[in-house]
Amino acid sequence: MTESRRRREWLAPAGLIALSLVPIAAGAFRLTQLTGGGPVTTENARFFDSPVPVVVHIVASSVFLVLGALQFAPALRRRRWHRFAGRVVAPAGLLSALSALWMTLAYQMPAVNGVALMVMRLGFGTVMAGAIVIAFLAIRRGDIGTHSAWMTRAYAIGLGAGTQVFTFLPWTLVLGAPGEAMHAVLMGAGWVINLVVAEFVIRRRARSGRAAGSRRPRGTASTPVTAPAPPAGADLS
Repeated sequence: MTESRRRREWLAPAGLIALSLVPIAAGAFRLTQLTGGGPVTTENARFFDSPVPVVVHIVASSVFLVLGALQFAPALRRRRWHRFAGRVVAPAGLLSALSALWMTLAYQMPAVNGVALMVMRLGFGTVMAGAIVIAFLAIRRGDIGTHSAWMTRAYAIGLGAGTQVFTFLPWTLVLGAPGEAMHAVLMGAGWVINLVVAEFVIRRRARSGRAAGSRRPRGTASTPVTAPAPPAGADLS
């Protein structure tokens, strides 16, 4: 394998980790506040009143995003590391989704977080958790394609906070802080963009697998084909 190809194989995981840096940094800042006795305000009082859910969410989400991104690297996916890492990534993703659902239902949210955003958070969190469960059941019965597709969708939702930085930034710079309705739209846009990219990746991966199968000489054994690492989502176990 050439050096240039090796570098290209690491572009996707590096890009995903870069996209994860802002939510991971924000989570680290929140943990510093909680552990260091930072000032309590109306915006963060819910975290001081009930810190366990947010701590679980921050830690689990960070593990899910970073290790999930590394699952894109073909060099790692061809080794046993991929399977071992998946045994950490999948539970971390499930904890991330479930803790997000808990906080949505139990925390007193700021006024800008209206009913529409609450419904979206509950919907996307439920889909993320369900996708991980479906992926787990699929890999238990050896269905790699279904496993890969649903873990891709789960990762896309989990990475929503990274994409939301780019949906909020232009609006905030030009027009200032959005109101309740636009806040929900911009938040939802981050999840939708990621899921659209994920579906594109899933279909491209399926087409690549079918094309490789059609080129295989007759009489040879069928083997799973791993597509190059895509720009969003991941085969996580």
